[in-house]
Amino acid sequence: MPRALRLLRWLPASDWLARYSKDDATGDAIAALIVTLLLVPQGLAYALLAGMPPETGLYASMLPLIVYGLFGTSRALSVGPAALTSLITASAAGAIAAGDPERFLHAAIGMALLSGLILVVMAALRMGWLTNLLSHPVILGFVSGCAIVIAASQLRHLLGIDAHGENLIQLGFNLFSHLNKTHWLTVAIATLAIICLVLPKKLAGALKRASLPHWLAAFLSKSGPVLAMLVTTVLCLLLQLDQQGLAVVGTIPGGLPQPALPRLSQDEWQQVLMPALLLALIGFVESISLAQALAAKRRERINANRELLGLGLANMASGVSGSFAVTGSFSRTTVSFDAGARTPMTGLLAGLAMGGVALWFTGGFTHVPQATLAAIIVMSVISLIEWRELKHLWEFSRPDCLAMAATLAGVLLINVQTGLLIGVVLSLGLFLWRTSQPHVAEVGLVPGTHHFRNIDRHDVERQAHLLSIRVDESLWFGNARSLEDLLYDRTMARPEVRHLVLMCSAINHLDASAVVSLQSLNARLDAAGVQLHLSEVKGPVMDLLKKTGLESELSGQIFLSHYLAVEALG
Repeated sequence: MPRALRLLRWLPASDWLARYSKDDATGDAIAALIVTLLLVPQGLAYALLAGMPPETGLYASMLPLIVYGLFGTSRALSVGPAALTSLITASAAGAIAAGDPERFLHAAIGMALLSGLILVVMAALRMGWLTNLLSHPVILGFVSGCAIVIAASQLRHLLGIDAHGENLIQLGFNLFSHLNKTHWLTVAIATLAIICLVLPKKLAGALKRASLPHWLAAFLSKSGPVLAMLVTTVLCLLLQLDQQGLAVVGTIPGGLPQPALPRLSQDEWQQVLMPALLLALIGFVESISLAQALAAKRRERINANRELLGLGLANMASGVSGSFAVTGSFSRTTVSFDAGARTPMTGLLAGLAMGGVALWFTGGFTHVPQATLAAIIVMSVISLIEWRELKHLWEFSRPDCLAMAATLAGVLLINVQTGLLIGVVLSLGLFLWRTSQPHVAEVGLVPGTHHFRNIDRHDVERQAHLLSIRVDESLWFGNARSLEDLLYDRTMARPEVRHLVLMCSAINHLDASAVVSLQSLNARLDAAGVQLHLSEVKGPVMDLLKKTGLESELSGQIFLSHYLAVEALG
């Protein structure tokens, strides 16, 4: 192994660097060029959304890409500025800064650093499971709500008016009260930008049918941001539209970012903590979902803990660079994948290319209209709104629909952090409610088989002196007492019953409260002249029964299968 690779063998990147080939280099170079072309307008746009200086959008597209390329495991994921993380940054930093631009900047940088540190700690402790607290309906409601708020927040740039707000009510009121100040030149430029954004998508079918290389057709179909920025910037420059009241990006400092740490007080660091945790969780869920979907297409595997490390270090690098939080981008990643990106070298090359842009080409962005960047943001988030999923969940699962709707409403009517918190709390509450009311079925023998099924759904055989009950949930303090009473009442409702056989095939765990309830049920039934039996007890549950002594206290027996129990007691 070459000495350089031996020195880097502790990096995840050493896995693919050791097998890097010329074909890989060609595919990665083409993909990196295309990603860079998309990164420039998107970086500027997401910096606008985050409320940060435009150059920070370029900074967030340099070192984070290089760091993720060295430490991440996805071969196609494009890390950088994204809509959701930018919105969360703007909302949280705005609340902390209270109108002070310098405090806003330092709060945003602090969130990036702290979210990265949280992800690195999660990687060290193998805590990727925490993201499971974000259920699919909650994520859908959160993303849809954020998309609506993002689109609404950009209307002021599309209309050329000054209107701010933390939620949809505030935004709507402020926009409506300032409509009479609409700047129609800005509206015209925004309309032109939207046409440029939509046109390549409309031509996507024709591009695929044309005799073009696959990667070129994929890029052209998604080149709307590049086209919109070029057309409107040239128009602004030629006609000097900025002299007529059109808001433009303005002067962007050239050069590479200077390493720095945020200047925050202890109280401000505490305020930054919760938004940073939110950024960490949302960013990781968004990235890992996309990375796993693309890895499956190439039959590759994603290491979740390494992804935590890679994304965490990328966010820390963004913070050190004086920029805001980053995550995997859906649009850039799909373009990179279609363009033939073979390894994380794509991200390294794109990061270096963005460094070149920051060094030598920032002067070309002075006349980029802010309306164009707002149009790029709006068109990129519209597809994230999932109204159909809300209707589908209503038909499929009302509790899940409630979780999605509550999250959506919280984001729209309060703010993004509160909306997500409402969704998570409601999802956990619904889970506890479901598990506290387990499905309990009386079962009988299917004629001619050894199988037992619900008596309400199948034609089965039963014996008058024997009651067979299946509990379809683990037993814990939330359901143990109510289940004890239910089983006792059902048994007492049939005086001829002498044996209650509890079918335990769906019981995976017992806690201390459940053991106490089983002991109590056993004693109550024994006093009534009914024996309690267990069947199909799983190994871990049997171990607990032995440790607690319930196995020896049981008035009845424990059977390997329910069929053996019925046969022995019949």
